[in-house]
Amino acid sequence: MLRMDLKGEDLPKYWYNIVSDLPDLPPPIHPATKEPLGPNDFYPLFPKECVNQEFSKERYVAIPEELREFYLRIGRPTPLYRAKRLEEYLGTPAKIYYKREDVSPTGSHKLNTALAQAFYAAKEGLEYLTTETGAGQWGSALSYATMMMGIRALVFMVRISYLQKPYRKLVMRLYGAEVVPSPSDRTEVGRKYLERDPEHPGSLGIAISEAIEAAMKDDKAKYSLGSVLNHVLLHQTIIGLEAKKQFEALGEKPDILIGCVGGGSNFAGFTFPFLEEVLKEKGSYDVVAVEPSAVPSLTDGEYRYDFGDTAGITPLLMMYTLGHDFVPPPIHAGGLRYHGAAPTVSLLKKKGIIRSVKYPQEDVFEAGRIFARTEGIIPAPETNHAIKAAIDEALKAKKDGERKIIAFNFSGHGLLDLKGYEDVLKI
Repeated sequence: MLRMDLKGEDLPKYWYNIVSDLPDLPPPIHPATKEPLGPNDFYPLFPKECVNQEFSKERYVAIPEELREFYLRIGRPTPLYRAKRLEEYLGTPAKIYYKREDVSPTGSHKLNTALAQAFYAAKEGLEYLTTETGAGQWGSALSYATMMMGIRALVFMVRISYLQKPYRKLVMRLYGAEVVPSPSDRTEVGRKYLERDPEHPGSLGIAISEAIEAAMKDDKAKYSLGSVLNHVLLHQTIIGLEAKKQFEALGEKPDILIGCVGGGSNFAGFTFPFLEEVLKEKGSYDVVAVEPSAVPSLTDGEYRYDFGDTAGITPLLMMYTLGHDFVPPPIHAGGLRYHGAAPTVSLLKKKGIIRSVKYPQEDVFEAGRIFARTEGIIPAPETNHAIKAAIDEALKAKKDGERKIIAFNFSGHGLLDLKGYEDVLKI
């Protein structure tokens, strides 16, 4: 079967909370006192229900029925495809499947948590949410979600992406968001970096600092994050929960699970529901996190407490990090230009439950070209990292004569990222 669809009634009614199965997850701590932080420390910054979910130990968190209706509106459950033409091109005995998160209105998986966070913010009576965005997928998603929930978004977009991806900011503005390049003159943090370098390319860490500062200055606003924190990854598990049902319907079980990693949201969303079996010692998978060679936090970073932002405003998080003051090179995979990785993803790497690989920009864009010419879909630069790893695993299976089942999360399309293909592939 080339495509496996679920019916609307198959849409999951809960998210999976991996924290319940990771009892030794190090808590966020105060930068000065080094004391563990709790919900009261986070309520001033995030919508209250998001904070409650951040610290929840419940294994399954119910998805509100009203929110499930919004999920249906954006095309969930999303289809699972078999990459038959790619398999034939590679001459591999392996089967390759991909979960299509690009079919959402904004073209990526990011709407899964954007809708949830905007839903809870609107219920709380907030007027707007502030956030950061790299490539623009997250900013586009939150702009759409806030519009649908009747509130607004203020988006600090990493300057290099703001310049490289003009149509992403247009999408955000069409949905009613205010979009500013980061570092900006809107915040003290932004002005500091602009004084040092008026042409600063920006980073997700700086944009996070600006968004937090803006939120803290207005009691009608809260901050919204697109990755890293537990509640964000929780919302994304709807991807893997659907995928498990789809593989069950096919009568198959993947051997290898793959996702690209910046902060970790699409990787976690796809793999965590499968990893529940591993953590309960009821199954095993080879789980691969894929990073850019330019920003290899899981592969080459240190596992230690660090700030989630560049200015040092956030609590300290235990994670693999390249250092919060690391400024990533201006690669086209803007969504992967983050100095650290989610604490849950980092702990799984530390325990050896997942592994990571890294690839240079040229290799992943070539993988994207191969995918476009076989499967007919142009992937986002971030998604190309997962595709490159899937191709490598399929070629390894060919060499070893193994009939592996490989599955990856197709996290977003690249129709607004064509400049990257032009620059890197010279086409």
